[in-house]
Amino acid sequence: MRRNRIAALLLALLAFTGMSALAPAASAATGAGVCDSASNWTAGKWYPAGTVVRYSDGRFYVATHDNPGYDPVISTWYWSPYTCQGGGDPQPGGFPVSEAQFQQMFPNRNSFYSYQGLLAALSAYPGFAGTGSAETRKQEAAAFLANVAHETGGLVYVVEQNTANYPHYCDRNQPYGCPAGQSAYYGRGPLQLSWNFNYKAAGDALGIDLLHNPYLVQNDAAVSWKTALWYWDTQRGPGTMTPHEAMVNGRGFGETIRSINGSLECNGGNPGQVQSRVANYQRFTGILGVAPGGNLYC
Repeated sequence: MRRNRIAALLLALLAFTGMSALAPAASAATGAGVCDSASNWTAGKWYPAGTVVRYSDGRFYVATHDNPGYDPVISTWYWSPYTCQGGGDPQPGGFPVSEAQFQQMFPNRNSFYSYQGLLAALSAYPGFAGTGSAETRKQEAAAFLANVAHETGGLVYVVEQNTANYPHYCDRNQPYGCPAGQSAYYGRGPLQLSWNFNYKAAGDALGIDLLHNPYLVQNDAAVSWKTALWYWDTQRGPGTMTPHEAMVNGRGFGETIRSINGSLECNGGNPGQVQSRVANYQRFTGILGVAPGGNLYC
């Protein structure tokens, strides 16, 4: 009887302060992080890319591709090991942006661009945001996400919005042509991968046939993030170095703009677009608690 009276008093106090009786538990679950809230893996259950599960041996795995409950230990193309620290964050040396910080950066993002999808893609390019000092790693993560924010309207757009451009991205001079169709290679994903030759190059690097199935970039979150990391880590574009090299070698954020769209934006080409990217970068470095460094403009 006394316990019931105490419980009633607690509920009354919660109601008086405007709090829900479930609020403390929900807050704890959020703080506990991805691994603490992960469910046990179940054979035959559908798992979207980015889902983290606890295997029967107590270890965690993240789905790198959608799958109907394949065994994480056997089906290594569909699953990758996932390591956690207190709170569910990656261990030191892992991705330096927490899920809460990611949500703060992209409060209105499309649900397709999941944090777990991004984590699932990191294994493709482990040097990304994992090279150099803790400051450098945070700066690179902020630089990548700042450019991504600009390209996608804050992770809102999965595909290029100007459909009139779609037929232009097929270079018939390539020996492999455009097997998915004249209008199939439009911009998709965090850095808006476009052109048949880029789909082929990214697919070859990632071991995925994107030339024949470019739609994977808009349907599979992990693949979509991987194509953006492919460009960031391996492509110089109109610049003289990859965006990854620019950040780890101290060339600064401005050099990443040059490598992504410098032929149209840099050297006074479109200062408004450059300023948009820089503003994103300054905001994201602020969220991560790191100085933006010099050479912000191109």
